[in-house]
Formats: sequence, structure tokens, C-alpha cells
Amino acid sequence: MKAPFAFCILMYCLLSAAYPQNLDIDLLHSINSGNSASWDNTNKVFSRSMMPVSIAAPVGFFLYGLLAQDSAAKRNSMVIGAGLLMSGIITIGMKYSFNRPRPFMTYPFIIKKGEGGGPSFPSGHTSSAFATATSLSLCYPKWYVIVPSCLWASAVGYSRMALGVHYPSDVLVGAIIGVGSSLLMWKANKQIADNR
Repeated sequence: MKAPFAFCILMYCLLSAAYPQNLDIDLLHSINSGNSASWDNTNKVFSRSMMPVSIAAPVGFFLYGLLAQDSAAKRNSMVIGAGLLMSGIITIGMKYSFNRPRPFMTYPFIIKKGEGGGPSFPSGHTSSAFATATSLSLCYPKWYVIVPSCLWASAVGYSRMALGVHYPSDVLVGAIIGVGSSLLMWKANKQIADNR
């Protein structure tokens, strides 16, 4: 658990040095400003979809595995759940370590259009969405799983910026945490399965 957290801290430091705050806020301002009410509502739908989809994926596969007596589906549900748990722990730890204010709190021209409380960095919605999408893609490596999963996770990340509740750097690091957590859990599960 220490290695991924240390990696994320190092990544944040490197990102902060290479990615000026002005670029972060300029990009956010261009994404957040001038959207129609229907576009804002679309972004709210994607943002709010994170929790139900991220819960439904592991629970759904576990229930299917139980009913169909499919041990692979049950094992995959555990991989998805473990990736989500790991990304959540890392994200929450980093949020309260860095304690970065939300962009709408710092910049009055950023309009808050959706839910978002607590520290900003990294994006919890994005890390959970990418953890779910990555786990699904690794467990079921078919184009019809990978493409919609990745598009959905990207839409969740974009929505957090469009709604004015996250900087682009929050979303980028959230995505990296989600992908990395799920990759680690998938590899760990594969090693356990290979050693049986």
C-alpha cells in the first residue's frame, strides 16, 4: 500500500513542477464556461452515474457468479471491488494530505454546477470510474467492454471539470490512480491464481 501512495505523491510533485497552475485553471475555465443547460445536465448525469455503476459492476458479477455457479465471474467481482477499494483509499489519503481547495472556492469565475465537497485533489469520481473501467476491461478484454467502459470513465472525468468541481490535474491524477489500482489488483489476483 505504501508504494502506490508514494508513487502518487511523487507524481503530484512532478506534475506540479511541469504543469503550471495557470495552464490548469485556463483549461478548466475553457471547459467550465459557456455551456448550455442541456449540456450541464448531461454532465450531471455522467457525474452521478459513477456511484451506481461502480457498485453495480462488482455486485452484479458476484450475484451472476453465485446464480450461474461461475467461479470466474465471482473472482472477477472481487478484482473489481479490490481495485475500487484500493483507489478509494489512495484517493482519500491524498485528498486530506494535500487539502487542495475546490476551484470554484479559489476562482470566482469558475461556476459550480454540480456536487463537490471536501478537498479537490485528486478526483474521487474519476479514480473510481477509471478503476471500474480498467477492471472490467482487464477481466473481460473484448472491444464491446473496453470501448464503452473507457468512454464512460472519460465522460465522468470530463464532467467533473465541466461542472467546475475539479481541476484538470485532479482528473488526470484520479484517472492514473484508478488505472494503477486496478492493474495492481488484477496482477495480484493473477499471481494468486497461477500459484494455486
